[in-house]
This record gives sequence, structure tokens and C-alpha cells, in this order.
Amino acid sequence: MANKGKVDALLGIVFGDEGKGKIVDWLAPRYDVVARFAGGPNAGHTIIFGGRKFVLRSIPSGVFDEGKLNVIGNGCVIAPDLFMAEARELEAAGYTLAERLVISRRAHLILPTHRVLDRAYEAAKGKDAVGTTGKGIGPAYSDKAARTGLRVGDIEEDFEAKYRQLKARHEQILADLGFTSYDIAQEEALWLEGVDYMRRFRLADTEAEVNRLLSEGKHVLAEGAQGSLLDIDHGTYPFVSSSSTTAGGVCTGLGVAPGKIDRVWGVFKAYSTRVGAGPFPVELFDATGDTLRDIGHEYGAVTGRNRRCGWLDLVALKYAIMVNGVTDLVMMKSDVLDTFPVIKVCTAYRKGDAVTSTLPYDLTGWEAVYEELPGWQTPTDGLRREEDFPKAFRNYIAYVERAVGVPISIVSVSPDRDATIVRRAAAAMANP
Repeated sequence: MANKGKVDALLGIVFGDEGKGKIVDWLAPRYDVVARFAGGPNAGHTIIFGGRKFVLRSIPSGVFDEGKLNVIGNGCVIAPDLFMAEARELEAAGYTLAERLVISRRAHLILPTHRVLDRAYEAAKGKDAVGTTGKGIGPAYSDKAARTGLRVGDIEEDFEAKYRQLKARHEQILADLGFTSYDIAQEEALWLEGVDYMRRFRLADTEAEVNRLLSEGKHVLAEGAQGSLLDIDHGTYPFVSSSSTTAGGVCTGLGVAPGKIDRVWGVFKAYSTRVGAGPFPVELFDATGDTLRDIGHEYGAVTGRNRRCGWLDLVALKYAIMVNGVTDLVMMKSDVLDTFPVIKVCTAYRKGDAVTSTLPYDLTGWEAVYEELPGWQTPTDGLRREEDFPKAFRNYIAYVERAVGVPISIVSVSPDRDATIVRRAAAAMANP
């Protein structure tokens, strides 16, 4: 029997912003293909190496490896003008994208009017606004579900008429909402330039191509965007994104069968953060929360917004592990906790007399119940071997592993590529 390839998924498994980009970049050399399967330019992956910083929003993180195929899958939404800006920045840095990137014809397009609709919907909600990035993600996915959207394949023929028709539909909705104070003339001109720029790239039926590569024994890394608790089905609705950010989204967003998925890497921080509105039981409103934000540089890669910070939430983490079938955990930014004499971990939620250790349908009003662990109070950012971890740090790792029942196979102790420490059986990933 011919050797068959496999798909490994790397996902942010709580609220996103975990540092997935660094791990995808670190893992990418072990795979033949890196593919994005959901989301759009609202999710930024920050990668730092060689003294340079790159923020990828739509383009997969495997573009830095020559000879690697990168796929933007059908589950994604693309803003042509933002894609063009991102791609040109990479090309200016010496990366030849046309040879490394293929875009699904079935991926949907974000129009300038989608962004206006995003603002209009948020304004209409008032104090109940979700806190979106304003990038038009939700309205684009809404059009997809309503079967009125434009897809990448539409730019290959008869595009102008299709664009005018959808734009007119959006303008009517905005007029009905009384949201008429906007001017997209310059934005639209740049957007249309971006559409023309996208025609330089290979547009393909990527589900067929990915499955062909798998049949040839190639290995695919599916790169997640955002976090599992922002999933449209399994997240803290309505304070969620509009796509399937969990492992199930790999199947629908790339067109691969569930049986093709092998390893599921779940990336989480050693503490918790959240961007935007929505319930967040572990949020800290004191100096400790400010310290976590400052040490961890917790500001959005795309928006620059302050991230809400708190201690590690095991209730949320266990739920995310369950719905994703996580096989290996990756703990990021543990060095942010280096200075704390005491570290708290949320083990349950309480509301009145009720206590639960499973994630409720609605998180509103629930408060965190904590256990305390001793901190290690020594720098770990210079460590490169597990044997050199302080005892209290090793205990923290072991505590989390016992609580969630999944091994922490990789620990990151700084943004640098080489500060990525592989533990125990995870070394087998060197030969996927």
C-alpha cells in the first residue's frame, strides 16, 4: 500500500492570541504544505526571527520556507487590498510568494462595503456590541451563509457585474439602517487594485490539490486562526468570530476527511487573555492584570487593542481540548510568569451557590474559583533544555497536565525561534 500523507492541525484553543504563528513557523520545516482553513485578516500571527518581526494576517506562516506550498483554503475570507499590502511587504523582504502560495477559488471575498456593514451593525448594537475588528469578517461570512457572497473564483470572469450587484445590495441594507455617512471611494480603488493583484497568483480548487498531495504521501499542517472559544458554534456566543476555528473547521475549510487528521496541537498561554467584549471569568482588574499585560506585551497584532488579562483558566482549557480532540499541548509565554511569587489557576466557576468545573452554556455572571501554586521567581527566557527548568516551573507544568489529561509537549519561554523546548515523546514530530 502506498504511503499516505496526513494532516496535523495546530490550533489556538482558548481565546486566541497565543503565539500560534511562532509555533507554525517552527513546525513548518517538518511539513510539505502549510494551509489556512478559516478566518480572515482579523487574526494576526506574529513571527520574530533574525531580528525582524512579521505579522501575517491571511497568508500562511510557511511562506518563509522556500519550496513549501502554502494554501489559503476555502474556509477563509480574503480582503484583496489587505492581502496585497501583506504580500507586497513579504515580497519586499525577499520572499517570492507567487511560487509558494495557492488560493482557493472557493474562499470568499471581503468587500469594502462589508467593512461599512461591520461598523453599522456594531453601532446598532450599542452597549451590546461584540467588539469586532471592523475588518468586515462577520458580514462576509453572513453573505456566504445567505448564498449571496463573492468568491475568489469570481474574479476570473464577469467580475465587475457581480461586484456591482453585491455592492448595491449592501448599500440598500446600509440605507435601511440609516447608516449613510461613509465614503469608500479611495478604499474601493485600492480594493479593486488588490483584486487585479490577486490575479497574479495561482487560483485553484485547493481541496482537490490538498487531497492529491495527501495521496502522494505529503504532510499538511493546518494553521488555525483565533481561538476555540471564538468558534461560531462552540465559542462564547455571540461574542465569537464567524468561522469554525476548531478542529472540525479543518475538514470543512480545506475539504479533507476527518480520518485524514492525525495530530492536533493545542496552543495556549500559561495565563489567559481575551480581546474585545464578552464574558471572561478570570479577568483581573488590578495591578496583577496590568503586570501580565505589560510583561506579556498584550496588545493586538492587528488592532493594537489592549488585551484583557487573567490567570490560567482550566475550565475553558479542558473544554477546548475536548471539542478539538487535542493530542499535544503547546504552552506559550510561560516566561511572563517568572516574577510572580504566587500563581493562581482557575479550577472551577461559581455563581451564587452553584459551582461547576465544566464550561456553561452562558458564562455571564460566573466567577473564577482558584487554586494557588508557588512561583519560580527566576528568569526562564534564556533556558533551552527541560532539565534546566526551575522545580516550581516543572511543578506548574505537571499540575496543568494532570488537570487536563493531555501532555504539554512543547514549552516556549520567549519569542525567539530557539526558545522552543520539545519535551518527552514530542520529539517524534521531527519525522511526521
